[in-house]
Amino acid sequence: MRVSPAQSVRIQWNGAAATELMRRAAARGLLLGAEHVLTESRKRVPINEGTLERSGAVSVDEQAMAAAVSYDTPYAVRVHEDMTARHAPGRSAKYLESVLPETGDAVQALIAAQVRRALGG
Repeated sequence: MRVSPAQSVRIQWNGAAATELMRRAAARGLLLGAEHVLTESRKRVPINEGTLERSGAVSVDEQAMAAAVSYDTPYAVRVHEDMTARHAPGRSAKYLESVLPETGDAVQALIAAQVRRALGG
């Protein structure tokens, strides 16, 4: 039986670079997640001329690691909150709020996938 000589391994850990890599990846995932929420909410936005739907936008604050999905028309909040208004089938008030519970798992998966990808996994 032959015994191999002792082996050694040298590991150099650059924690700051790894942390920055994960932070950037998480921010990319956050952007993708917010875009997913926007896409799903656009399917429910009440449509008259399409202006409200087209006004949807995503923004990400990478320092705070926060994302926002917004609709920017003078009447966006009123349409979102008016539970008494009638809309076409599939379109409704709470068009943004109602998709959040349904998209949470997908948003988390998008963020996790970006972090895994950045780490080579």
